[in-house]
Amino acid sequence: MSITGLITALATPFREDGALDPDAWQRLLALQRQAGVQGVVVAGSTGEAATLSDEEYDSLLRSAVSAFGGKIPVMAGTGLSGTAKTIALTRRAAANGATHALVVTPPYVRPTQEGLRQHYLAVAEQGGLPVVLYNVPGRTGCDLLPETVAQLATHPNIVGIKEAVGDMARLRALLELRSDTFALLSGDDGTAARSILAGADGLVSVGSNVLPGAYRTLCDLARAGQHEAAESWDARLQPYHDFCGVESNPIPVKALLQRIGIGHGLRLPLLPLSAPHHTAADHLAADVGALEELSSR
Repeated sequence: MSITGLITALATPFREDGALDPDAWQRLLALQRQAGVQGVVVAGSTGEAATLSDEEYDSLLRSAVSAFGGKIPVMAGTGLSGTAKTIALTRRAAANGATHALVVTPPYVRPTQEGLRQHYLAVAEQGGLPVVLYNVPGRTGCDLLPETVAQLATHPNIVGIKEAVGDMARLRALLELRSDTFALLSGDDGTAARSILAGADGLVSVGSNVLPGAYRTLCDLARAGQHEAAESWDARLQPYHDFCGVESNPIPVKALLQRIGIGHGLRLPLLPLSAPHHTAADHLAADVGALEELSSR
C-alpha cells in the first residue's frame, strides 16, 4: 500500500475511570474513515502506547484493521528501546493485521548512528512488516541523521521515514533519498505544508484526529502544488498547529477530542490540559464543525 497523503496518528480514547473506551475508539475511526484519511497509526506516541497493556494494543490494532478493511495502510507503533523487543512487537503487530510498522528511534538509550543502522536492519529483516523509520529527537534523545537514512533507504523492507525535524536543511537532505520505494512523510503539522510543497509525500498528523477533513484538504492542496491555496489553508489551521504544542502531545489534542465527545483524559504520567489553556481549547473546539464543513466543499 502507498504511504502518501494524510495519515492520522490516532489518539487512544479512555473512559473517565481510565479504562479503554471502545465506543469512543469506534467513533474516532469512523470520523477518520468518513473524512477520507489515507492512513492511520495505531499505538504510536500520540496513542499513549507506553500505557497500553498487550491486550489493549492487540484490540485497538485489530479493530482498526477491521474498520478500514484493507483500503488504507494501518501502521502500528512498534519502536521500543531494545532491538529484540522491537522485533517481537513488530511480529505481534503483523499477526494482528497491521500493514506497516512505524519504528521510532530507540528512546533514552541514545545509540550511535551505526547502532541505529543495525537496529533498523534487524527489525526490517526479522519483524515481518515493511518498516517506516521515525525520527523525533526531541522525544527520544537521539537523532537519525540523513546519512544514516541513506544507508537504510535502499533496503527493500524499509519503505519510508516520518521526520519530525522541520528545518529546511534536513528536508533537502531527505528529499534526495525519495524514490518509488522510499517515502518521505512530515511528522510536524506546523511545517507539513512547506515540506509537501517541496516534495514530501505526506503528513503523519496529530491535529487530524479532530480535523481529518481539514488536514486532508491541506495535504491535497500541497501535493497538487497549489502553493497559494495550500498556504492559505495552512494559515487557517495555524491555531490548531500551535495549540497541539502548548503541552506535551497528546494532552492538547485529547482536550479537543473530549470537547467533541470522543474520550476522557489520559493515563499517568500524563495529566489533562492545564487550566490556563481551557479557554483556547473551548474556542478551537467550537470551530471544528465549521472547518470540517468548509473542507468538504
